[in-house]
Amino acid sequence: MLVLATCLVLTACASKKVETLSGQIQGDVYTGTDTVEYLADGVKDRVFFATNESILTTASRETLRAQAAWLRKNSSINVVVEGHADERGTREYNLALGERRANAAKDYLMTYGISSDRISVLSYGKERPVDSGSNPLAWSKNRRSVTVKAN
Repeated sequence: MLVLATCLVLTACASKKVETLSGQIQGDVYTGTDTVEYLADGVKDRVFFATNESILTTASRETLRAQAAWLRKNSSINVVVEGHADERGTREYNLALGERRANAAKDYLMTYGISSDRISVLSYGKERPVDSGSNPLAWSKNRRSVTVKAN
């Protein structure tokens, strides 16, 4: 009976939406905006991922569609898609995961007509956290890809 009660409590906690002053987590994906910057007016520069995943969420695809629309209107601009991971895991694993995340964003931009010649990919793994905390909210903010204008 005690085991069953414990399982029910843990299940409820795992699916609960966590809200804080600085942002939100739904499941384990960051949904807040306090770390988001803008590639252009009204075009968010980053998308977020679940733990150990490089699959784009619905919100991520929406952001990338807006980026693609902006890039189509600004055909002289090239971008770098930076991939990032949270602090957990080895350096090598997180560099590879960051690259998969950046490539997922690049591939999605390409499906909306942006030439691969205009998009570079760079992985920082866990080396450039946006939040240096060691907790689920910080980790969820750090699991991201960021699209920046190339120099």
